Amino acid sequence: MSNDEFIITPREDKTVTMSIRIEKILQEQLDELARKSNRSRNEIINMALEYALKNVKFIDSTND
Repeated sequence: MSNDEFIITPREDKTVTMSIRIEKILQEQLDELARKSNRSRNEIINMALEYALKNVKFIDSTND
């Protein structure tokens, strides 16, 4: 292999497209955060979901 080869490898697609419905006020708040942080709404949502999943506390209501 010479140093002038242009090598392309397959890209790993680690994302999926989802469609959700949210309240308008939540969408407006996300847009404002995106504007203030210079990030996309998608980035903000992903950050929030990751935080929620890492910090969720599940309470099993069947163990009363």
